Amino acid sequence: MKILVPVKRAIDYNVKVRVKADNSAVDLTNAKMSINPFCEIAVEEAVRLKEKGVATEIVVVSIGDKSCQEQIRTALALGADRGLQIDTSESLDSLQIAKLLKKVVEEESPDLVILGKQSIDSDNNQTGQMLAALTGMPQGTFASEVNIESSKVKVTREIDGGLQTVELNLPAVVTTDLRLNEPRYASLPNIMKAKRKPLDVKSAADFGVELTSNVNVLKVEPPAQRSGGVKVADVAELVDKLKNEAKVI
Repeated sequence: MKILVPVKRAIDYNVKVRVKADNSAVDLTNAKMSINPFCEIAVEEAVRLKEKGVATEIVVVSIGDKSCQEQIRTALALGADRGLQIDTSESLDSLQIAKLLKKVVEEESPDLVILGKQSIDSDNNQTGQMLAALTGMPQGTFASEVNIESSKVKVTREIDGGLQTVELNLPAVVTTDLRLNEPRYASLPNIMKAKRKPLDVKSAADFGVELTSNVNVLKVEPPAQRSGGVKVADVAELVDKLKNEAKVI
């Protein structure tokens, strides 16, 4: 079984995000970048499937400029076998990413595609679903458990009402949720080995996909500053403020 794992380079979740002065985008100057956390969970799940003997090869793909090779190497250090960078400096939306991944799926013919349910920068939660639609593959989103049985995969999904289990014919697309697993740390020997693992670079133009984004960011603003709390004398005053000022009751 071959598993394809798309990963995205995103600002580290521990970094306090700064917005540019012109409110055009997030300021990434000197900011620490990492694998998107949901993508890291996807890599971990693929590695666990390989450790169980279910998977034989894990291919990691990332779309972006040369800097995203750092995240590919990290995934290789975590246990992936080889990497692919689709080189582009364009700012792409979810549909363009899904179209490029569709081309990769056609070339690699994976039995399973595992990717994060969303990235923590754009928070769109669209790419996995779009990829499934474009490839005609069944999808299991928001996975908290993944089990491979013969030519099928059972995915336990987190939904509003609880948990839902779906059975998909392979090949399939699965998107990962937070509770699927706890990603491991890359050991120093594996980090050194990752430098020798194959990493191919292809131009986005080679895939014949229109890269003009249909989404324009109009404005980026930091969240409103929290105002200080107030003390109330009694329950009656608290209820009055909740009703008349906060308007929550």
